[in-house]
Amino acid sequence: MLRPERGFLRVVLVLLALLAPVACEEPVQESAQEPGQRATQLHSVPAGEVLAVQHGVVASTNPWASQVGGEVLAEGGNAVDAAIAVGFALAVTNPSAGNIGGGGFMVVRTPEGESTTFDFREKAPLASHPEMFFDEDGEFSREIRHRSHVSVGVPGTVAGFQLAHQRLGGMEWARLVDPSVGLAREGIELTSSLAGSIAGAVSRMEERGYDTSVQVFSRDGVPYEAGELWQQPDLARTLERIRDEGRDGFYRGETADLLVAEMERGGGLITHEDLELYQAVERAPVQGTFLGYEVLGMGPPSSGGTAIVQMLNILEGFDLQAMGHNSPEYVHHVAEAMRFAFRDRAAHLADMDFADVPLERLTSKEYAQELRAQLDPERAGESSVADVQPTVEAEETTHYSVVDAEGMAVSVTYTLEGGYGSHITVPGAGFLLNNEMGDFNAGPGITDEGGLIGTDPNLARPEQRMLSSMSPTIVARDGELVAVVGSPGGRTIINTVLQLVLNRTAFQMDPLDMLSVPRFHHQWLPDRVTVEESMAEPELISRLEAMGHTVESRSRQGAAHSIVIELDTGMRIGVPDPRIPDGTAVGY
Repeated sequence: MLRPERGFLRVVLVLLALLAPVACEEPVQESAQEPGQRATQLHSVPAGEVLAVQHGVVASTNPWASQVGGEVLAEGGNAVDAAIAVGFALAVTNPSAGNIGGGGFMVVRTPEGESTTFDFREKAPLASHPEMFFDEDGEFSREIRHRSHVSVGVPGTVAGFQLAHQRLGGMEWARLVDPSVGLAREGIELTSSLAGSIAGAVSRMEERGYDTSVQVFSRDGVPYEAGELWQQPDLARTLERIRDEGRDGFYRGETADLLVAEMERGGGLITHEDLELYQAVERAPVQGTFLGYEVLGMGPPSSGGTAIVQMLNILEGFDLQAMGHNSPEYVHHVAEAMRFAFRDRAAHLADMDFADVPLERLTSKEYAQELRAQLDPERAGESSVADVQPTVEAEETTHYSVVDAEGMAVSVTYTLEGGYGSHITVPGAGFLLNNEMGDFNAGPGITDEGGLIGTDPNLARPEQRMLSSMSPTIVARDGELVAVVGSPGGRTIINTVLQLVLNRTAFQMDPLDMLSVPRFHHQWLPDRVTVEESMAEPELISRLEAMGHTVESRSRQGAAHSIVIELDTGMRIGVPDPRIPDGTAVGY
């Protein structure tokens, strides 16, 4: 049985960390080393605490995945190696979003200050077309778009991880995949949070008649309980093929045969040719500056990097500190910047291999100045239905951050789209398929009050990648790494990451406060500001309403497992988001 050790100190102070390798009560375990080398002791903290270490650290949503990444770092692997190992481990231990049947994005900054990104977003199958979500009567169908085999895009995670490994990895590929094989075969002891999540998913799987998924995620239809051992032998065999054959272990051979057979059984579109053709892409990052800091993000088909740079450019012209963090004036100005960015997101952003995206203009200081001049400091703007609207984007994603001993930083956000994706498990292969095709626009010319959009750039076409809000981000200053951030949360991802960057750069918050303070969100349409419940004070709401805002509350926003670098000491501060009970940072 594989289980994490969970004895931890309440808060790790940076000053204490200067006096010892770590400030943590108990190690996770001693990592194996080459003969003659001293074992490196790993240390861990749960959500709500911070871990200060001198060398490498991983922060993720899951204790087993963070431990796997920490072991890779302690054995001499670099941050890309650890990120790959964490990603495969999450495919076993975080089935709602961790995946080999989905896709995502990776942003990397080397110790020398060079940066790159890897785009492994899913692609539309060759049989895709703009009207593919219409039913037999020619009417748009949400069921087809989000809850059918047609909603499955060609997965990208395995190809993306292998491309990153070929370019920047140092350890053997098999070493990075093998821990996930063990987790799947030997099983993990379910936490109460994970058991509850799986139980909810099983209920939906039963409603949709997905018998294979029910078998994988329950014991003959009876949900697992916290503390039980959960084993996934089919997934273990799939991961073994990936371990031994690389991308060919997924896109060819037995795994590909099983995936295509399920597509044919359920009326899906993915063929062997689609799998053979899929390629992850290395792209230049979107770059911006804010108050002397450098911000590195993901370019299209991610909309996150572009929108974050645009909003930071707008806000750079205001004295945010004088307004006061999360004051009515501050929320108003930031929400208006969000309004502008999300309008442009819907109007312009899509896969740049298929659409002409005015990226340089959208991220320019000059364009931000034009938008800033339109921002009324006393009154909310208007979001018109006549303007472009966003599509529905599910919030179930996962993010993790890695920094190694040499200072290489990796920020990864990947997803299945909805929680547990399509809820379809490939029989005999044990992994869930995404429902990412729903991130394409509904169909040509479709626009309604419910949030559908029919603009051309993000319509489904063969091999096009669907638009995403995922926003893995890295912040630096004067050549030094400052922070590695990101979050799940659908369209809220962009605004969660924006606020993390503002908290650290404009307000100089300590790492735990940077993640703990309440968050808010505005996305153009629907025209409202949503705030976390802990922020929904009557005075704030009344002041915002007096400015013309509609204000609503929500339980939480995001899960931003992050790493902050203390520039004066060089300490790596791992911070699992306190909003997620299983979040964990591991390092040495």
